[in-house]
Amino acid sequence: MHVMIVADGRSPIARRWMQTLQALNHRVTLVSTYPCEELPGVEAQHVLPVAFAGLSGSQAHKPGKRQSSARKAVSRYRDILQTWRYRLAPFTLPGYGKQLQALVKTAQPDLVHALRIPFEGMLASYTPPDTPLAVSIWGNDLTLHAHGSRRMADWTRRTLQRANGLHADARRDLRLAQQWGLRPNTPTLEAPGSGGVDIAEINRMDDRQPLPVLGFAPSDRPLVVNPRGFRPGSVRNDVFFQAIPLVLQRMPNALFACAGMQGQEEALEWVQRLHIENHVVLMPYLTQPQLWNLYHRAPVMVSISSHDGTPNSLLEAMAAGCFPIVGDIESLREWITPGINGLLVEPGKPQGLAEALLLALNTPTLRQQAAEINLQLVRQRADVFLVRSQIEVFYQRLVN
Repeated sequence: MHVMIVADGRSPIARRWMQTLQALNHRVTLVSTYPCEELPGVEAQHVLPVAFAGLSGSQAHKPGKRQSSARKAVSRYRDILQTWRYRLAPFTLPGYGKQLQALVKTAQPDLVHALRIPFEGMLASYTPPDTPLAVSIWGNDLTLHAHGSRRMADWTRRTLQRANGLHADARRDLRLAQQWGLRPNTPTLEAPGSGGVDIAEINRMDDRQPLPVLGFAPSDRPLVVNPRGFRPGSVRNDVFFQAIPLVLQRMPNALFACAGMQGQEEALEWVQRLHIENHVVLMPYLTQPQLWNLYHRAPVMVSISSHDGTPNSLLEAMAAGCFPIVGDIESLREWITPGINGLLVEPGKPQGLAEALLLALNTPTLRQQAAEINLQLVRQRADVFLVRSQIEVFYQRLVN
């Protein structure tokens, strides 16, 4: 089968989905909404920078690369810029939509699959009607972005009405999609957005294989990892940073590793304002093996979000035995039972997060119990080989 993927070609999640398709022996053409390097195994690669993609700031500052003043401004004012993007970006869709139509007619894929609604799914809604279109929902597409402006809502409805199949990583989003215009009896797939979790691969990257970037953490200091970087309107890093001094009052040697926050103005401001420089490590962008290594070394992973689906970072932490503390929202309650295999925290409460962190760090029996339960959950619901078979069935239904 020839699948045209419409996605952010820089995204590790999108890349792993394409690797999954290659493992299933499907041909892949990529239409990336952001400029990105050439990807191995992809039959053809195109860039359609819809929604001002070339002007967007990166979530992570990569080591050895200086940020321009414009990029720093984007980092500092990302929330304001996101608001204006909601209002203006939909106007870029028709022009790029015509270009996508031309690419589809030339490549003649069996299936087009957009990995996210804004703005990849919106762009892919221009797929000619004789070509099946699958759309993936990522995390906050329906709970946050669809409410960003009237035009965002209209384009979200248009995308779901055009979709011949829908993939989501949470049951909640499959339910919400019906309210946003998904046609009855449309084939659906509930599966991780990365195409599944390779448990064996993650567990090969344990603490017996140290990586230089992780040499900062003495083994006698309790370590908490925040893997999410900055995600405007979704991940509550303000709550995370405000909880740290509260934890340090009772556990003064705790250490907090923040992936993807090195060089980020917002993170630097929080650290300086709260005087927690000796307890926070703002890390650069981490490769997947580096992040997995960090999970093996850290007893606790924290991700407090007010809008989310099922983060791949959560599933990978669960597979590695890292105890999860996450926001108390519907999609995460599909995975976490408080006090059994993790803890849920009301997103706006730093004190609640601090109490959860102290409970997890001080209770090794709870962490051990959770590690055993979570490994089984990932095997049963998110294992890469299980998900590959589900993707194949889903695609065949759409093409046939």
